[in-house]
Amino acid sequence: MTEFTVTRRAAVLGAAAGLAIPGLARANALEKARQAGELVVATELHFAPFDFTQGGNQVGLNTELFAEVGKALNLRVRFIDLPWPSVLPGLEAARYDLVAGPATITRARQERYRFSAPIADATVALLKRANDNSLAKPEDINGKTVGCAQATAQLAQLQAYIQRNNFNTQIREYQSFSEAYADLAAGRVVAVANSLPNIAYTAQQRRGVFSVVRPPFGAPVYFGYICRKDADSAPLMDAVDGVIDAMRGDGRLAALQTKWFGESFTVPARVTEASV
Repeated sequence: MTEFTVTRRAAVLGAAAGLAIPGLARANALEKARQAGELVVATELHFAPFDFTQGGNQVGLNTELFAEVGKALNLRVRFIDLPWPSVLPGLEAARYDLVAGPATITRARQERYRFSAPIADATVALLKRANDNSLAKPEDINGKTVGCAQATAQLAQLQAYIQRNNFNTQIREYQSFSEAYADLAAGRVVAVANSLPNIAYTAQQRRGVFSVVRPPFGAPVYFGYICRKDADSAPLMDAVDGVIDAMRGDGRLAALQTKWFGESFTVPARVTEASV
């Protein structure tokens, strides 16, 4: 059985400690994980339905998907809960093996990191208050204030959309999407820009409070997990990709999508060059 532990908002400072174990200095990331018996994964537990807490426990698509990864690779999975702006710098500092996020696959990120096989659609759309009739289509954000999380691909797409259409729209940035949704409910912003699976889940969970503005306004993009783009990490991500490929092929990935998003998505086997 795969075991899970969660370290909340902790800096992992022991990455170099494994060098004292014989043979570990020459091992790649997958070999180190196998010798330790543990896969260390950073995430943000404010990104429903991928990762969040319910009744004090970590739940979401990531938890269930990484249970499959851990089972296939015979590894415990330890999640580290961090604010999103600090997650990728921590990956670069080798404080953990992977980032679960997940993160939107973009060209800029592909230059710096290696992404897993896509796990879901990540096209950006708007979440609004259900009783707000002033926001019927994405263009209606002109002249209004919209919320989004800091340092995210969703924020970049929102900024590009506003600039491309020369809108007079103010953006309020938040440390997490949970905070943005709270301000939306309180009427401090008229909408929150996030990827369609996230806001569809939020609207489903809070019927009568929120609703989705369709169609999405963002370019077609996908979610994936992240590791360092180097030879050391390549065998580990190859192994993770193998598990995701198997899940996509036998329907387990679609079943998880339907469970957590209310619908399944057709995703490519790989994104070799992102659209944004």
